[in-house]
Amino acid sequence: MAAEIKPIGMLNNKSAETKFKLSLFRPSEHLAFFVENYWMVQWDLRGEEPFLSENLPHPSVHMVFEKNNTRVVGVVTGKFGYLLEGYGTIFGIKFRPGAFYPFMYIPVSQITNGTMKLTALFDLNVQELEDAILSQADREKMVETVEFFLTARLPERDDNVELINRIHQVMMSDRELTRVEHVASHFQMNSRGLQRLFNLYVGVSPKWVIQRYRLHDIAERTARDEELNWSQLALDLGYHDQTHLIKAFKSVIGLTPEEFRNRRASSE
Repeated sequence: MAAEIKPIGMLNNKSAETKFKLSLFRPSEHLAFFVENYWMVQWDLRGEEPFLSENLPHPSVHMVFEKNNTRVVGVVTGKFGYLLEGYGTIFGIKFRPGAFYPFMYIPVSQITNGTMKLTALFDLNVQELEDAILSQADREKMVETVEFFLTARLPERDDNVELINRIHQVMMSDRELTRVEHVASHFQMNSRGLQRLFNLYVGVSPKWVIQRYRLHDIAERTARDEELNWSQLALDLGYHDQTHLIKAFKSVIGLTPEEFRNRRASSE
């Protein structure tokens, strides 16, 4: 049975609860090297206004199975949304950071903020695969169908994927690490080598990853109405000044800190 896990990273999570259901599932053990989770969105808004679901960016590639729109989605570097209307189901695979590179063997940065057709990677009938997944009546069967597809096409494991995920975990969890050179030193690498590794495997720079997670942290602290020293935060994160930091916050979150705080407060 696929183990369900709690969703994170949604901006309008309170209002979203009444508009659609988001379910996340852990992969089977033999696929966990490559796959972080599976996700499924189901909605029925017939007779209602369309709803824009908004999400924060993460350094992961997704394979998305959607009626007549199945595709690989590269890392998105800003806030992204999906307009839900009518009714439907979308099933996705979220790959671990760097773990999609062994499937494509071209720089993952080539699909950043873009998409790729499955037929560019695999010899298959996409419509048949899409129908086989989305026609399943229960979620367990969807996961089984996707895992059967992936298992038949698994590349060899790449040690760099594990290295990248160790680095990613530190970037995500250690708030004191705010500079690329700090991370490179922590892993006994040079900054240029780290840059090349992330461009090839992850699709974005290590600086982007560090700053995005610190901006996620700031968003959560802003939502809790904490008093923040924006000038010091800007200095710590490598921005020129407070204005540049707030501009970066808006580019990722889609709102100024004050707007974000007010929206979260009104949704409680």
